[in-house]
Amino acid sequence: MIVLKTKEEIELMRESALIVSKTLGMLAKEVKPGVTSLYLDKLAEEFIRDYGAEPAFLGMYGFPNSLCMSPNAQVVHGIPNNTPLQEGNIISVDCGALKNGFYGDHAYTFEVGEIAPETKELLKITKESLYVGIRETRAGNRVEDIGYAIQQYCEKHGYGVVRELCGHGLGRKMHEDPEVPNYGKRGRGKKLVNGMVLAIEPMINLGTKNIRQHKDGWTITTADGKPSAHFEHDVAIIDGKPELLSTFAYIYEALGITSNEEDGLRQVPLVL
Repeated sequence: MIVLKTKEEIELMRESALIVSKTLGMLAKEVKPGVTSLYLDKLAEEFIRDYGAEPAFLGMYGFPNSLCMSPNAQVVHGIPNNTPLQEGNIISVDCGALKNGFYGDHAYTFEVGEIAPETKELLKITKESLYVGIRETRAGNRVEDIGYAIQQYCEKHGYGVVRELCGHGLGRKMHEDPEVPNYGKRGRGKKLVNGMVLAIEPMINLGTKNIRQHKDGWTITTADGKPSAHFEHDVAIIDGKPELLSTFAYIYEALGITSNEEDGLRQVPLVL
């Protein structure tokens, strides 16, 4: 069942989403060679709690940490550990926060030092595909319009679009209806309406679309061992249009990046 949110509830969700955004912005300065993902996980947990929120992933479905940290060929759900990051790595950092009864949940794939040009291009196209999908998130469209747009954008660049994992509705539960795949056919799936809040998250591989799950029950990697990229935003449909609840602005501020990618997708100033 799809649970629609009031505008007041969406504002509470915006607060949760922005706590995640600020957490990722804090981590942006810390992701560098020699740092461990477990160290970053501890920083994130403390930061989230300092904002009066709870780390949403910690203990959810039995997950042992506050962040999903997925380097290189890991697609998602990587468990933080004591292995130092190395120059040339990439790492997806997926973060969630629970405050006022609502979840925020989004992700960013960071570069660790200088990375290979083909990997940098993968990150660029995957992030661009996220915004391609977001702009399809309009009242009257269908869920698979989002996935179709993402799939077409990524596959024309020769990348593999993961099928087994998808985005989702978001609210008082971390995972609500509807599922939001990153592939599909136009005009198919649930109709998008005002009050929906979706976590849209392309998971795109440099090589094959195929994946495999590890024995730990969590870690997902590409079947061919090539890198995978993952970006995620929380998006509400308000007055028929997509409205970003999350932002990468804090990451860009930390990294000195100038971007206009969120232009037209935010009606409310960033305040937290």
